[in-house]
Amino acid sequence: MRTIRCVSAVLGLTVFGAGCEAQSSPVSPLVSQDVCDPAPDGRNPCPQIFHRPRQAPLSQMAQIGRMLFYDRALSGSGKLSCASCHDPANHYGPTGDASVFEGGADLHRQGRRAIPTLTYLERMPPFSIGPDLGDDDVAPRVISVPSTGNRRGSKSATDTASSAAHIVPQGGFFWDGRVDTLQQQAGGPLFDRDEMASTPERVTARLNMAPYREALLALAGARGETNPAFLREEALFAIGRYELEDRHFHEYSSRFDAWLEGKARFTPLEREGYLLFNDPRKGNCAACHLDHITRDGLPPLFTDHQYEALGAPRNMAISRNAVASYDDLGVCDSRPDGRKAFAAYCGMFVTPTLRNVATRHVFFHNGVFHTLEAVLDFYVLRDLQPEKFYPRAPDGNIEVYDDIPEKYRSNLDTIDAPFDRRRGETPALTESERRAIIAFLGTLTDADAPAPAADAVTGQTGKRQDG
Repeated sequence: MRTIRCVSAVLGLTVFGAGCEAQSSPVSPLVSQDVCDPAPDGRNPCPQIFHRPRQAPLSQMAQIGRMLFYDRALSGSGKLSCASCHDPANHYGPTGDASVFEGGADLHRQGRRAIPTLTYLERMPPFSIGPDLGDDDVAPRVISVPSTGNRRGSKSATDTASSAAHIVPQGGFFWDGRVDTLQQQAGGPLFDRDEMASTPERVTARLNMAPYREALLALAGARGETNPAFLREEALFAIGRYELEDRHFHEYSSRFDAWLEGKARFTPLEREGYLLFNDPRKGNCAACHLDHITRDGLPPLFTDHQYEALGAPRNMAISRNAVASYDDLGVCDSRPDGRKAFAAYCGMFVTPTLRNVATRHVFFHNGVFHTLEAVLDFYVLRDLQPEKFYPRAPDGNIEVYDDIPEKYRSNLDTIDAPFDRRRGETPALTESERRAIIAFLGTLTDADAPAPAADAVTGQTGKRQDG
């Protein structure tokens, strides 16, 4: 099985995709945040140069991957493709505001978690547990972790490495980091009975009659002709190559990118939001959603690839949540013995990129919130006004953190702003300040046109086919 990795041309670091596609333009020297805060007129006083993925024609393998990405015949129902959930017209995220997607062989099975975007995954490191990476894209080795009592390190927007002495989970794909490559990620939904609900036999049959069959076999070679499992892996590898090579998965074309380069200005409200985003006493968002160019000259991804337990409310729109004994505990459910071996991380889910976040309508791993206003309210008021988010028990008490068992609640973030406030204290952000941050988040939307609506060979689009 091949995996998709390449090496950074700047530091020689093993990362996903970044190095082999980096341009050779010079990298601007790093400068302190306070010196380079937006000027009163919204301009960037310290324009910078950073590496963007190189624009080049898709390789033949990636072209095959593109056809596979749109091919509904691969699914158990024959009506779902990768693009059905990851719509190119919506930055490869879900369309609509349903908390989870309905799939399966009959298109009526609820998925377990909200659909994440497929954009900006090209630099995702493999899953690991080790010292805080700071702004690196390279994962440390996995080391032993405490089964209980892990002490969480504080994180600050102005000092993202402050928790470096603490051991943190980071990297990997899906909300829980359970696989390490785009190739493996492509196979997850394909064979999940609640999602595309296919089988190895069905996929093999489709590969042997699809319009891209001869091209795939030409690359898979003699082994692909005789070994169905190998041919399936080559198909998944092709999907990964498509996601890695096609620029629409990582455009870096937002107004924020243009602002970094000195080619755009913030409005007064966006400028205020940006400063609040980076203020460790206020939004403190940049503690996890890193917004600066990396040390090897790559544009910010607005994530540190790490995992957090935030205590999102239980989403009763997901039918399996009606079963009291059911819990989704993120990282510690990613391995068979995880609730014991990774108990210190139960309830933690990956910090997603904020790029294109203003176009989304489903937030958190369980899709419990549907607007950025609701998300910001939760961040600021979770422990100040818990009645806004959590249900009341029959005795009238508020069931705070109702989606994580009590024995794992010590894993919750209660020390970093804005989660460091208690009842009776002043919120870290006012309503108007929250609106300003949302205005800034709007600058992270990619400006380039989306990928074509239909695959040229299969004629299929990203739309789900119910008929």
